[in-house]
Amino acid sequence: MTTAQTQELDVQPTPLALLLLGREADPRSERGVECPGDLPSASDPDLVARARAAKEKLGDKVFVLGHHYQRDEVIQFADVTGDSFKLARDAAARPGAEYIVFCGVHFMAESADILTSDDQKVVLPDLAAGCSMADMATAEQVAECWDALTEAGIAEQVVPVSYMNSSADIKAFTGKHGGTICTSSNAERALNWAFEQGEKVLFLPDQHLGRNTAVRDLGMSLEDCVVYNPHRPNGGLTAEELRAAKMILWRGHCSVHGRFSLDSVNDVRERIPGVNVLVHPECKHEVVAAADYVGSTEYIIKALEAAPAGSKWAIGTELNLVRRLANRFAAEDKEIVFLDKTVCFCSTMNRIDLPHLVWTLESLAEGTLVNRIEVDKETEAFAKLALERMLALP
Repeated sequence: MTTAQTQELDVQPTPLALLLLGREADPRSERGVECPGDLPSASDPDLVARARAAKEKLGDKVFVLGHHYQRDEVIQFADVTGDSFKLARDAAARPGAEYIVFCGVHFMAESADILTSDDQKVVLPDLAAGCSMADMATAEQVAECWDALTEAGIAEQVVPVSYMNSSADIKAFTGKHGGTICTSSNAERALNWAFEQGEKVLFLPDQHLGRNTAVRDLGMSLEDCVVYNPHRPNGGLTAEELRAAKMILWRGHCSVHGRFSLDSVNDVRERIPGVNVLVHPECKHEVVAAADYVGSTEYIIKALEAAPAGSKWAIGTELNLVRRLANRFAAEDKEIVFLDKTVCFCSTMNRIDLPHLVWTLESLAEGTLVNRIEVDKETEAFAKLALERMLALP
């Protein structure tokens, strides 16, 4: 349908449609769309030299963080690499850096702002670098969920545990309601702590990490878990179902890890005899159950470092990291392949490309602060409380 036909029918685009078209922004969401300024062309042959020159000009004033899922052209300029929480802590450990350039996604930059000093400025090279998982739980939706738990008479028994991959608003909700944050590395410890505080857990926003940790690590049954769908009245659950559940899982998932299937596992075992299947705990429960090894991004890297020469591995995580690991260990005769046949990058992470990084560094070098990520003080206080509870986990 043409624009003229649309106007003739007086069809008004929805807010979501405008957002996807890049014509609006939702300040309460991970999904930013604005990127002011003129970006250099991606075909500019001098991009690498320009990034290097701007970074050298800034010197110790800038500290560049690169997430494991980031593209290689950007990772080459990172002062440190790691997962989201490690990078946020690395930033906090560099109080002398005036600018923290976070080559990751929005919630990661928020976490860095929460943990760094007021004098430090956290910058996200592209404000459109959000996270679909974090977008799946808004503050309003979680407040409605808590109302449903209250009406069911169980809110006082519920301890919220929120994955690091959540917005500052959700972290603040968690802190305000006596809960803690977790990473994929310490989810088991976080859940054990939570069940010492209460009888039930509300796990946000990734249902798969919550389910896999509860069933695989804590020995619960699938029947102990229910899924709260924020798009259905009362989450699609009865008060009786909420009362009977131990784990109330938010209906969220990672768009990358959620793509892996049991067919992927079976297919790779057939194609590569003797292959070790190693997946991230954000994968679906049936994929985790069929894998040989399960662990966080850092776990995956360390497992491959320790793997014997000649071993074969199929990895179920983001493709940029898998490809980087395959290249790194090729000389050691370790065969490393992507678990799925379909190419699957983290699309929002990949918004941080070399042109955006060059534009950011050159702007900062010229004294122009761009794309600052700043969490308001009240949200920061409660979110930091939840993060501190995680740091205090036994």
